[in-house]
Amino acid sequence: MSATPPSIYSAYLNNTYLFGGNAPYVEELYENYLANPGSVPDNWREYFDALQHVPAVDGSNMRDVPHLPVVNAFAERAKQGQTTVVVASGADSEMGRKRTAVQQLIAAYRNVGARWADLDPLKRDVRDDIPELELSFYGFSDADQEIVFNTSNTFFGKETMSLRDLTNALRETYCGTIGAEYMYATSQTEKRWWQQKLETIRSKPSFDAQKKKDILDRLTAAEGLERFLHTKYVGQKRFSLEGGESFIASMDELVQLAGQRGVQEVVIGMAHRGRLNVLVNILGKLPADLFAEFDHTAPEDLPSGDVKYHQGFSSDVSTPGGPVHLSLAFNPSHLEIVNPVVEGSVKARLDRRGDTEGDTVLPVLVHGDAAFAGQGVIMETLALAQTRGYYTGGTVHIVINNQIGFTTSDPRDSRSTLYCTDVVKMIEAPVLHVNGDDPEAVVLATQLALDYRQEFNKDVVVDIVCFRKLGHNEQDTPSLTQPLMYKKIAQHPGTRKLYADKLAAQGLGDTLGDDMARAYRAAMDAGKHAEDITISNFKSKYAVDWAPFLNKRWTDAGDTAIPLTEWKRLAERITTIPESVTPHQLVKKVYADRAAMGRGEINVDWGMGEHMAFASLVASGYPVRLSGEDCGRGTFTHRHAVIHDQNREKWDTGTYTPLHHAADGQAPFVVIDSILSEEAVLGFEYGYASNDPNTLVIWEAQFGDFVNGAQVVIDQFIASGEVKWGRVNGITLMLPHGYEGQGPEHSSARLERFMQLAADTNMQIVQPTTASQIFHVLRRQQVRNLRKPLIIMTPKSLLRNKDATSPLTEFTKGTFQTVIPDQSEAVAKNAAKVKRVIACSGKVYYDLVKKREERGTDDVAIIRVEQLYPFPHKAFATELKKYPSLVDVVWCQDEPQNQGAWFFVQHYIHENMSEGQKLGYAGRAASASPAVGYAHLHQEQQKALVDAAFAKLKGFVLTK
Repeated sequence: MSATPPSIYSAYLNNTYLFGGNAPYVEELYENYLANPGSVPDNWREYFDALQHVPAVDGSNMRDVPHLPVVNAFAERAKQGQTTVVVASGADSEMGRKRTAVQQLIAAYRNVGARWADLDPLKRDVRDDIPELELSFYGFSDADQEIVFNTSNTFFGKETMSLRDLTNALRETYCGTIGAEYMYATSQTEKRWWQQKLETIRSKPSFDAQKKKDILDRLTAAEGLERFLHTKYVGQKRFSLEGGESFIASMDELVQLAGQRGVQEVVIGMAHRGRLNVLVNILGKLPADLFAEFDHTAPEDLPSGDVKYHQGFSSDVSTPGGPVHLSLAFNPSHLEIVNPVVEGSVKARLDRRGDTEGDTVLPVLVHGDAAFAGQGVIMETLALAQTRGYYTGGTVHIVINNQIGFTTSDPRDSRSTLYCTDVVKMIEAPVLHVNGDDPEAVVLATQLALDYRQEFNKDVVVDIVCFRKLGHNEQDTPSLTQPLMYKKIAQHPGTRKLYADKLAAQGLGDTLGDDMARAYRAAMDAGKHAEDITISNFKSKYAVDWAPFLNKRWTDAGDTAIPLTEWKRLAERITTIPESVTPHQLVKKVYADRAAMGRGEINVDWGMGEHMAFASLVASGYPVRLSGEDCGRGTFTHRHAVIHDQNREKWDTGTYTPLHHAADGQAPFVVIDSILSEEAVLGFEYGYASNDPNTLVIWEAQFGDFVNGAQVVIDQFIASGEVKWGRVNGITLMLPHGYEGQGPEHSSARLERFMQLAADTNMQIVQPTTASQIFHVLRRQQVRNLRKPLIIMTPKSLLRNKDATSPLTEFTKGTFQTVIPDQSEAVAKNAAKVKRVIACSGKVYYDLVKKREERGTDDVAIIRVEQLYPFPHKAFATELKKYPSLVDVVWCQDEPQNQGAWFFVQHYIHENMSEGQKLGYAGRAASASPAVGYAHLHQEQQKALVDAAFAKLKGFVLTK
């Protein structure tokens, strides 16, 4: 036995690729050894035998041995410079080392072979120096080329191969026009799946003549549309796909194959590049309709509308497996923000079908290379992929990789990773990099990606490396900043031409490509499809009818009260905890109090008001979906929708959700403690609500200011989606808001931002102050046939304030009050002498009432505006008219003067005042910060603003 490795192995033991950084290879070799010790080289088998201390299972040669100790021992010996391979002396020793080197060579190509792949259509890349892919690195010479080695751990179809044949096979498989990355996966099953799929065909397609013609047809359509638009609509923006035409072949294959695999719906999210091409050539939008948008003759039936390359579309297309419904999501200009929206849309469709695996609805996300590497929402959305509340069965990602990032970017600054797709390694998603100039390879990569997604229900990426013939838009001149690249592009004949010439050389027709191009151009001239791909008379039983929710008035309050008998029945069901569940003592007390509230023995608090709203909805057939970072318990521990058994023994068991048991045959109640994400989670919930009007979909911010992280979703979807795209949506946002002395960040949910965005009755903004109000507003959101986003400024201290509780009668009668009148009996009796009305919203009401009591004043009325938008003019005017001697109206708020509702409601209030009355403001002074961070200063400000509400009017005053 030799304890000292030969000189050619010295490099091995000091190389982190082979040892410290190559645990997957060691683990794979060890997996093969466990299954069949004879399948690994003798020296490796002897080494693993020496580490074995566990007897065989059931007398077989299958051993149940942990992998990690073996891998760690191997790496530790390497660090210490010790040999990790027990070898024989002489010729046997030399041959053993070569067998080991062959296994290392195979692992190297599987791990990093993609870096030598032929991926760039512009042929600009200089191949990286990767010693591990060179035979000389392992001490092999030309004389070793014909040595035959055992290759049973590969899928090349031979038990043994010469070194020459093996190297050629590895390079064909991993260094051709497809470069595969998958070895970072934890699952040995998935790694072997990819090896079997790639190595058996050496990553090369074998398509028949008709399939090749179909691919050429798709390339012709992709190029034909772009060239037609380029000549007919000179200079108009369209974000051309030229240079990336293989993407259309990929999308077409994905849709057709998905239908064959049993997928019934495909939901697509993509930004600008190639979008018009997808609309026409994949979804079947009539070319004449697209041209009408260019000609500005399309009907304008929305308040604002949007540009043509943001528009969504849906259709039904024929596939070998039957009709497939295609939906292209409406998309704003913000890159990649549509991703979580698509995932939420898919989740709603899966839930509607009762599909828990994700087999029937396929999410497809199309990315640009710079956006995929640069946008944070990518990571947030990927992080949702395998979580319980957001699982959609895996997404197929397609990257239109223009290799340019954006026009002015220097390649050295485009990203910090080797590939634009490296972020997906966080969830171990495999990536197939493919040369866009090899459309057959693109189609093959698409097939493999879908097969993987359907097999493992996980995300997968097809990275189509191509180029962008024109600028970012058609008015751009990219050669200003990218002269070298655009010299190459100017010399490129085009993917369609290259492929047509290739098929001609294979004997499939010298004029085939030109004939197809002429036929497509003729169809475009006629405004028609060369071949109709849509089904006009198909309607899925899972389609949602939005008609009942269109053109409705927001003033319809709906019947939100519930009968007393129903209240008591539901209350008993959702406050009963099984004896098998041991709640925390504090939770036990909460539920005991709720049981008393249900019986009418004590007033109902906020948490019970919420719960009864949810219970009554699910009992009536309306599902409820509540998500956010701390929803089960509630950030301020008021909710306790999920009870955790204090005697639980396992992490994934021992919880009880009372709202799952509100009624027999009830609709689902889902409460999700989300990942620490706002942008992706809110986008997801918006997407869900946009596809399910019957579910009350709620996103709750842990603190109101957390909504800052989701502002893009609010601006570009929630606030404007209906006026831009006609997309009706009933999502609800719960945003904790209240000045409690907790500093700048945890005081404000930025009410003023929502008020600024409010127009065209696009949303509802409310700030309820009692338990009955939250009950009614949540029920109102579903029981009336109106779907508008509902923004609720929820409280913090009021969650436990006894003054904010409500008697049972307010739940069994009445409805949501947009304005709550003054509650003082003394003021009601002396209405004729009331000279001042203080109007307010939210928690400050209770401070004002306390101050009035201290002053012993009965000539000041305090009214609450519970709905800030749409402003309830009629209800507000009714309250003012109660006081014939009214002189002053004061708006009082906790927020600084330049924040909160003041600048937005002052005009509404003034509109309802009478001649000679004055309007004033009481609140904090304007501030760059939402609130102060010092407790004593907060108290001083709070006292001052309450005092100012009763003092002589100063400062900003409006007169009628």
